Amino acid sequence: MKSHKDIIAHYENRYDEDTRLSRDGLGQLELLRTQILVKRYLPQPPGRVLDVGGGPGVYAYWLTAAGYEVELIDIVQRHVDQATQRGITSHLGDARKLPATNQRYDTVLMLGPLYHLQKRKHRLTALQEAVRVAKPGAPVFAAAISRYAPAIDGLAAGFWDDPEFAEIVIDDLEHGKHNNPTGDPQYFTTSYFHRPEDLFADMTGAGLVDVEVLPVEGIAWSAADLDERMVDEEKQDALLELLERLEDEPSILGASPHLLGVGRTPH
Repeated sequence: MKSHKDIIAHYENRYDEDTRLSRDGLGQLELLRTQILVKRYLPQPPGRVLDVGGGPGVYAYWLTAAGYEVELIDIVQRHVDQATQRGITSHLGDARKLPATNQRYDTVLMLGPLYHLQKRKHRLTALQEAVRVAKPGAPVFAAAISRYAPAIDGLAAGFWDDPEFAEIVIDDLEHGKHNNPTGDPQYFTTSYFHRPEDLFADMTGAGLVDVEVLPVEGIAWSAADLDERMVDEEKQDALLELLERLEDEPSILGASPHLLGVGRTPH
């Protein structure tokens, strides 16, 4: 399948995912906010965590240091190798067919696979696999890219003046299915972009209960001094407090570049 090959080639050859969450303020905020949100629902260590689509192992390493037993699965060999170098037990695999027994894990993270599954049946299959391998009542986390992120990012980065980019974004907004015929890695790779209600529907459709959809970066992408705020402890704390206050405001939920869905497996 061509799209499958394009996704792997993007991460193997064109894009360094390993530094994405550390190289600027927005990536640092995504990492920190995701950690804050995940910690709210995590059971206390020790416990088994499956990090599905865990990339180079940034979150797996954090959880291992916190006392959890973490296994990572990713579809990209480069990511598996990088995670292994971090000391994480890592395997090559597909989120839609997890090599794990039923009800094995206390928590399942899925912080990447839904980005790249354009067909809803494939997203549901991946989420159902997470439900299958999680223990009853276990939290399952699923990240999504907002439907509106390309338009927001394009304006901020100056891409909107490129007619090819504008055409891609218009299609994104209508269908959610992102395709990049230009080959420019700045315009990402084959993807699916969720509206908040789409993520909720995918998670409940897979059998998860008590589902919530939360903003990760929220409106903080608009801060002109975001890089500075992420290295100034007082300014960072003030920003995090603002984002927490705005978490429950549905009118701006889709303005967050990333969304985090959390639900629990049925008892």
